[in-house]
Amino acid sequence: MTASPIATATVDFNPETRLYIDGRLRESAGAKTVDNVNPATEEVLGVCSDAGAPDMDEAIAAARRAFDGTDWATNHEFRQRCLMQLHDALQDEKEQIRAELIAEVGATVGMTYIAQLEWPLADAIRYPAELISTFGWERMLAQDAKLGTPYHRVVVKEAIGVVGAITPWNFPFEIISNKVGQILATGNTMVLKAAIETPWSALRWGRIIAEKTDIPAGVVNIVTASDNDVAQRLVTDPRVDMISFTGSTAVGQLIQRLSAETMKRNMLELGGKSAYLILDDADMDMALPGCLGALMHSGQGCALNTRMLVPRSHYDQAVEVATATFGSLTVGDPADPNTFCGPLVSAKQRARVLNYIEIAKRDGGRVTVGGGAPEGLDRGYFVAPTVVADVAPDHTIFQEEVFGPVLSITPYDGGDDGAVELANNSSYGLGGAVMGSDARAMAVARRIRTGSLMINSGMYYGADAPFGGYKMSGIGRQNGIEGFEQHLQTKTIGYPL
Repeated sequence: MTASPIATATVDFNPETRLYIDGRLRESAGAKTVDNVNPATEEVLGVCSDAGAPDMDEAIAAARRAFDGTDWATNHEFRQRCLMQLHDALQDEKEQIRAELIAEVGATVGMTYIAQLEWPLADAIRYPAELISTFGWERMLAQDAKLGTPYHRVVVKEAIGVVGAITPWNFPFEIISNKVGQILATGNTMVLKAAIETPWSALRWGRIIAEKTDIPAGVVNIVTASDNDVAQRLVTDPRVDMISFTGSTAVGQLIQRLSAETMKRNMLELGGKSAYLILDDADMDMALPGCLGALMHSGQGCALNTRMLVPRSHYDQAVEVATATFGSLTVGDPADPNTFCGPLVSAKQRARVLNYIEIAKRDGGRVTVGGGAPEGLDRGYFVAPTVVADVAPDHTIFQEEVFGPVLSITPYDGGDDGAVELANNSSYGLGGAVMGSDARAMAVARRIRTGSLMINSGMYYGADAPFGGYKMSGIGRQNGIEGFEQHLQTKTIGYPL
């Protein structure tokens, strides 16, 4: 491992620190603020408004009024124009957004050129905006005459209403983009409750919407709050029709329970423990080093492939290659283009990851590289890239989501059947990858119970690609036509000829 020393900050930020409620940028009702901490330096970048219950109530009321009292839900052409304004405005502020992601999220420069920024920036708003023109909002059924009089029948798709969007800290721009795009394109209004750990990446949206789009007041409301009870008001308030949540399975389960009283629709994109499955006919020179994908954004990704499963005949080679690969990477300053692994988002997250490594050792896992704080970095929430070998299916680290730069390696027997059984030995089912000859890898992939899979170099990501999980990885899909429909109600009308 090579340490990249943390350079003195040179960026002059122009962040948005205010809430955006009912078309106004404003401080929280109690004027309370929270520090925004740089996870690479542990220094305070600045502050953000910390919303309380009155702020959330006002945001919900504004979203309800905008849905019930305007033509936002039915004026397709206007919605599309507003969303394209938003898309263009985001492009104009790309470099400011990039700087904020590096500073407050700890995203490396390289990550901002893929999933942290550039990928969603390209199509997360544009794709659903364009889909407004081609989507089947109405569908005619065959004529019928069950009561003796002929009649037409039509199926109509309508906006569901007010959507509460709750987003995490790991990929804030990416996740917010894909929620905002689909929620608004389908004609809904929304309240976005963004993660308090990475507030600037969310609050900037309010300023852009207010200053550079014609989106009406109340259609979008954005709050950041340190008190979880404030977010829970979204889940229990009867004025909110749907919750769109990305985060941990434990919180998703809580949302299911709390929202049952008002029968809200839930879209829950939750945790994962995805397999990086290597078949015995894979090109090992290509497949084995590919395990470094588990380290994207320092392992803080729900769909990352953190369980490496290899044929027993290649197990020793896999451990050797993974150990050498992880040990060769640069860890440190996320603003340094040469850095592969930046910090974890907080001291709390670092402690969680280090605790999982200790549990792995107690269970019988063997740490071959990493396992603690990196040498040469005396500040920041860093964990060295870590490989844990000799992991059995009943080990905690095999079954539970660590959310840090930690890869487990487990051998399997029994050919493809044994590989599939081991890959499916998880309560999660979000992502995964299969490495091997194309036809055989495809056959194996079709047997794995997970929502998204990569075969060799095939990438599934995109605003047009539905994303979500099986089992404890969630309910519903975000993105694609399936995600678009997730935010719509279906009405069937019969009327005379």
